[in-house]
Amino acid sequence: MTTLKLYNTKTRSKEVFQPIDPENVRMYVCGPTVYDRAHLGNARPVIVFDVLYRLLRHVYGAEHVTYVRNFTDVDDKINARAAESGRPIGEITAETTQWFLDDMAEVGALEPTAMPRATQYIAQMVAMIEDLIAKGHAYEAEGHVLFAVESYAEYGALSGRSVDDMIAGARVEVAPYKRNPMDFVLWKPSSEDLPGWDSPWGRGRPGWHIECSAMARDLLGERFDIHGGGIDLQFPHHENEIAQSRCAGHGFANVWMHNEMLQVEGKKMSKSLGNFFTVRDLLDQGVPGEVIRFVMLSTHYRKPMDWTDEKRAQAKHRLTRWYRATQSVEAAPTVDSKVVAPLLDDLNTVAFFKNLNDLCVAGRFAELKAGMEFIGFTGESAEALLEEAKRMLFEAVDVTELLGETLESADPKVKIGSLLHRWQSLREAKDWAAADELKAQLEEAGLKLSASKDGPNAETTDTFDPAKLEALK
Repeated sequence: MTTLKLYNTKTRSKEVFQPIDPENVRMYVCGPTVYDRAHLGNARPVIVFDVLYRLLRHVYGAEHVTYVRNFTDVDDKINARAAESGRPIGEITAETTQWFLDDMAEVGALEPTAMPRATQYIAQMVAMIEDLIAKGHAYEAEGHVLFAVESYAEYGALSGRSVDDMIAGARVEVAPYKRNPMDFVLWKPSSEDLPGWDSPWGRGRPGWHIECSAMARDLLGERFDIHGGGIDLQFPHHENEIAQSRCAGHGFANVWMHNEMLQVEGKKMSKSLGNFFTVRDLLDQGVPGEVIRFVMLSTHYRKPMDWTDEKRAQAKHRLTRWYRATQSVEAAPTVDSKVVAPLLDDLNTVAFFKNLNDLCVAGRFAELKAGMEFIGFTGESAEALLEEAKRMLFEAVDVTELLGETLESADPKVKIGSLLHRWQSLREAKDWAAADELKAQLEEAGLKLSASKDGPNAETTDTFDPAKLEALK
């Protein structure tokens, strides 16, 4: 029996995962507010919980896992963007939603089972708010409806904060209609120039927190297995979700999971520091989506992740090496259970990557390919990575001038790259005799070989003769 362990933020411990119903394992992850391009930090939870989604499908069967990730398409940031640009709100949210889907597909994320938009669930939100008022957990004041925090004794249990700390950290809105500074908005009035829906409290729109509770309840039921998101959502968003859902009589999520924050070159990502960029910025700069995915998963999800140029280069090198090794083999029919084992221990992607590299070193390329596909490296970046590697190698060897017109064919570049890869593979397999024999043949052709942590390298000598390469098979 496969045992999956996950860290539950709510209990602050790693627990054996026991689904409510193994025939329908259910997960909800907070998605983006769609008013602009997804920045790099937005991609981390998508990639992390994509891995968990793949793992749950592996353990319980693809047809037995339901994954919901929402879009917040009613929000003051969206309203501000519309006012600033003069464009209709619906046009902005439709465009930015598609941007998000396109960018997340580039980093290898599967589409969830359902991707609800908040504006599709206004009726469910209104019904839930009415229920909270009827049960004494919410109240109407000056066209607003607010959740009464004091009515829920366990408020703060998820984040482990005292009420005083929460007031200080939440930047709560000071409003005369609030009974308690911590009370949060479930519904607020809308002026004619803002999106609004009819409700028992007048024309208005929902607060941020109520949408996830209503959508999760409608799509996953009163109790479900896993709720995920970034650690920045733990308070107040997830704390408020729990309070309003439990007070409405819903059991809500059993396991709460949070990925840590992202930094860039050791600093918080910020426009003022000049280190803020979107996923699309990187893609447009030629960084393959699978390289972004690799870097994200090369740090455990519960640790802060530092995006650096060095890590990007390392990821590109490692993926290129793996794709070289697997380009001519079929993936093994199943992924080795020993290779997957680290993921069953709270998504230990770092150890999983080590297992993949061990397969590469051992020459078990069909198993390597199966493991790569399992974690989401399906070859979308393979051609670009391998072509770049050939080009860089060709430039490093600098055979352009020596080969003259024969360079109209790409074969010399391919030949050199292939032979160097074979030499590296033989060395990794510790077949020293064969590696030394190939090295001698290449040196006879006038190439000087060297090896480093970044891979093999070749330099031409005065005796370089490309014709001698043709004899090597």
